[in-house]
Amino acid sequence: MTGKTLVLSDFDGTISTQDIGHEVIKRFMKGDWRELDDSYASGKIGSMAAYRRIASLMKAESREMAEYTLGLNTMDPTFADFYRFCKQRGFGFKVVSDGLDFYIRLILERHGLGDIEFFSNVLRFNGGFSVSIEFPCSNDECGRCGTCKSMILQNERSEYERIVYIGDGYSDVCPTQYADMVFGKGILYEKCRQNSRACFHYSNFRDIADILDRQ
Repeated sequence: MTGKTLVLSDFDGTISTQDIGHEVIKRFMKGDWRELDDSYASGKIGSMAAYRRIASLMKAESREMAEYTLGLNTMDPTFADFYRFCKQRGFGFKVVSDGLDFYIRLILERHGLGDIEFFSNVLRFNGGFSVSIEFPCSNDECGRCGTCKSMILQNERSEYERIVYIGDGYSDVCPTQYADMVFGKGILYEKCRQNSRACFHYSNFRDIADILDRQ
């Protein structure tokens, strides 16, 4: 692969083999949130609206949430080698997530990867087990996703000739329209097939490195 390259990767279900955000919300939300989850999955509401309702129902303290998050410990075992591969090849690497900064930072730092730049929603602990969620990477023109991955990708165009996108879920579908090369699994791969969008299927980051090494 020639030219200056940036790799953008989703976090939940991609770098982390488990959807950490889903597990954290299930653990710390008070009450039944299945209807809210179904509304998001069906596209009736975007993640920003969902998160605002989630925050009003969550009861959490930072230390307890940190202990729970670190107990999950589900990073893809091939990811650290892939990140080193990107640095050796001179590729930029950034994480774009519609999840929460709290657990992303914890998990990356635990694995010695705290230098990785990431974009995400921001979880605030307000005392008395109250939390709020902020959206520093939202797109006012759309307003659906807490983190607009498409906007972030397009903002990087001035610096990078090629942008590679890696993901697995609903929030990854939109930015693949603007990427030069897409790696998908799960929902993302199925949506790319339905939309006739070129997409390499992968199981882990070793698969991605093997393909990029041949480009």
